[in-house]
Amino acid sequence: MYYNGIYHLFYQYNPKGAVWGNIVWAHSVSKDLINWQRLENAIYPSKPFDKYGCWSGSATVLPGNKPIILYTGIIDQNNTQVQNYAVPANLSDPYLRHWVKPDNNPLIVSDESINKTAFRDPATAWMGRGGRWRISIGGRRKHRGIAYLYRSKDFIHWAKAQHPLHTSAGTGNWECPDFFPVSVSGKNGLDTSVMGSDVKHVLKVSLDVTRYEYYTLGTYFTKNDRYVPDENMVDGWNGLRYDYGNFYASKSFFDPSKNRRILWGWANESDATVDDVKKGWAGIQGENRNQRNNSFTEEPVLIYDGCVNMAGRVDVTFSFDSLDKAEPFDQAGTDTMHRSFAAKRVRPSSLKDGTGAYRPSFAGFVDADLTGKKLSLRSLIDNSVVESFGAGGKTCISSRVYPTLAIYGNAHLYAFNNGTQTVKIDSLNAWSMNSPPLMNQ
Repeated sequence: MYYNGIYHLFYQYNPKGAVWGNIVWAHSVSKDLINWQRLENAIYPSKPFDKYGCWSGSATVLPGNKPIILYTGIIDQNNTQVQNYAVPANLSDPYLRHWVKPDNNPLIVSDESINKTAFRDPATAWMGRGGRWRISIGGRRKHRGIAYLYRSKDFIHWAKAQHPLHTSAGTGNWECPDFFPVSVSGKNGLDTSVMGSDVKHVLKVSLDVTRYEYYTLGTYFTKNDRYVPDENMVDGWNGLRYDYGNFYASKSFFDPSKNRRILWGWANESDATVDDVKKGWAGIQGENRNQRNNSFTEEPVLIYDGCVNMAGRVDVTFSFDSLDKAEPFDQAGTDTMHRSFAAKRVRPSSLKDGTGAYRPSFAGFVDADLTGKKLSLRSLIDNSVVESFGAGGKTCISSRVYPTLAIYGNAHLYAFNNGTQTVKIDSLNAWSMNSPPLMNQ
């Protein structure tokens, strides 16, 4: 969240090791989203309503400039999940270092219609009709994914709506639901409570069964609090994704200082667990670092069937003379590939190599306008993270790599052409990136 000039990032963290367990809410702050300072853990198991874990949730800034956190607490060894809240101990502290969990928790418990072991990750609240707050909570009933809807007038007493915000068959458990408005005509982000005729809504869910994220664009009918994806949206495994690589459990927030919506995602490890333990850490938050130096620009280059050596962060534009030799797009084959890939992702052990590392191939499709016979690509290499953005960011692929030979002066990036037609590099700009300094207190 953004609060009084400071960005606050809360994230799931195990202070006792590089494996899952002992989960708390870690807390870091920044003034520019680049330089970060680690603070004390904000929320950790200490009460009967979160004795066995403080899982994911969201922050909402209430009227009067009062932030509040909703999070999932685990209350027993049977993995029973409830929804709790926490508030800052001292609003005058600019970094909000300490948080209090009042004794009237939990605020929300599952009823008989809800699977209490799949009832988690409350979303950022929005104000709807009748002056009542709404939140969405992820879950499932058998194999049907569900975004439950709850309403409240005071943010303390919550009532479950008769119908969920949205649901989809055959998608399994929904984690980390994210629901927010987007402008039809403008480029600015919108506050989570904005409604109107010039507004569409996005519903993103993280599918536990595939460990990927999917979103749809649609209409939020405020009269009955129902979300309906647009007709051309695929509501399930074959649907749109923010990122077609190693990216999960994302969460967005509205930044009122620049009228933008910012989305963070978790880039989990692809390394073997034993190596994670040796390293002493696992998992990072995806972040762009605009720290560049040592730039260079290449003149136009033709790529035939060889390679062109490149280095660093790279922005490149390709062009071609015609599409006469392009392969036709096979929608049926694409759907089959998606289903096969999703099925494989359910069994990640089948994609691990001999070292226990998870190293599948990642690929994403992009709907690009090629009438100008040009296509752009941006690649960012930041230690173990490689991110590639195609067609001006219309598609993105993040992956984790752990080089032992291709490091420092031995690291290279190549552009290659395996096709039969010549492709031209119109422009190529590359930079190395500095590491940002730690933010002073």
